[in-house]
Amino acid sequence: MNNIDIHIDDTLRAKLDAYCDFLLSENTKYNLTAITEKAEVWQKHFVDSMLGSVAIPFGATVCDVGCGAGFPSVPLKLLREDIQITLVDSLAKRVEFCRSLCSIVKIPAQFFHERAEDFAKSHSEQFDVATARAVAPLNILLEYTAQIVKVNGAVVAYKTDMSELDGAQNACNALGLRFETHYDFVLDDGSRRSILVFRKVTHTPKTYPRGQNKPRKQPL
Repeated sequence: MNNIDIHIDDTLRAKLDAYCDFLLSENTKYNLTAITEKAEVWQKHFVDSMLGSVAIPFGATVCDVGCGAGFPSVPLKLLREDIQITLVDSLAKRVEFCRSLCSIVKIPAQFFHERAEDFAKSHSEQFDVATARAVAPLNILLEYTAQIVKVNGAVVAYKTDMSELDGAQNACNALGLRFETHYDFVLDDGSRRSILVFRKVTHTPKTYPRGQNKPRKQPL
């Protein structure tokens, strides 16, 4: 297991506190999280999201697919001022929340209210890194994200463990991805997190991701 080594200074702590307050105050309106205790938000959302920093190169353009309440991209951006983030979600209310959130914590970001498969077709191979957290099983997640990543870029997937990896090999083969490495962590509450890194080694065929919800109905 890797040690969790995240430096949170006073400035970052103040911004994360503001994030937490806004998340909890708006949660009933937007239905963003089942976690409503501040200490749990810090561990299970903030620290958890920031763990992916270990897999993101300096200055990377990062696309968060299915951004929800801004996890993992907003905590990553707060920790890593060097990266650029783009947030994508199919629900307008989540995009609206994230837009207001980024204004509150004073970070630049781009926002798109689109389905992942539509966004991927219009933003093919534009990002260094695509990431997602709590979006879909791994083989489905890779189909949603592979197209938007540049060749030699990476998909960074947040999972509790590596149990889905074997079932994602067909997807990797079809999408031009290769599993590269993983980072395993244990949070303070004992829960586990694996950060899985997939390198894009060839162009993803333009037929992916498939429309009409086929990634979920007929997974690779």
